[in-house]
Amino acid sequence: MNYLRKSVFICDWPLFLVNSRAFAVAIVLLIADAMVGCAGHSTQRTEDLLSAAGFYVVIASTPQQLQHLATLPPYKMIKIQRNGKVRYVYADPAQKLIYAGGVFAYQRYKDLRLTKNLAEQDIQDAEFNAQRAAEWDVWGPF
Repeated sequence: MNYLRKSVFICDWPLFLVNSRAFAVAIVLLIADAMVGCAGHSTQRTEDLLSAAGFYVVIASTPQQLQHLATLPPYKMIKIQRNGKVRYVYADPAQKLIYAGGVFAYQRYKDLRLTKNLAEQDIQDAEFNAQRAAEWDVWGPF
C-alpha cells in the first residue's frame, strides 16, 4: 500500500502572477527602489565607484593636509599635474580624505558611472512603459 499523499493545489499560480501587468509593475518598482535609492546617497555611490575604479583613499592626517583639503572643491573631480603625471583627485572634507587616481582609474570611473547611469535610465524607462501600458487597454486586443 502506498502511503504517499498528493499535494492539493487550489490554483496553479500565485494570485499576484495572475495579472501579468500588475506583476510587471511590481517587479519594475521593486528594482527601481533597490537600484536608485535616495538622493542623499549620491556622494556615497560616487565614492563607491571611485573605489571600484581603482582610486586610492588618502586620509588627511597632518594639519597641513587638513588645511589643504579645506581649499579643494568638495565632492568634485579635479585634474592635477603631480611629479610629471596627470592625476585626478576627489575631495571628501566630511570624511577628511581624498580619492586619488591616474588616467586609467579615471577612465574606469567614467565607464562605471556611465554604466550606472544607463542602468538607472533603463529602470526609469521600464517604469514609464509599465505605467503607460494600462492606458492601451482602452483599445482592446490588437
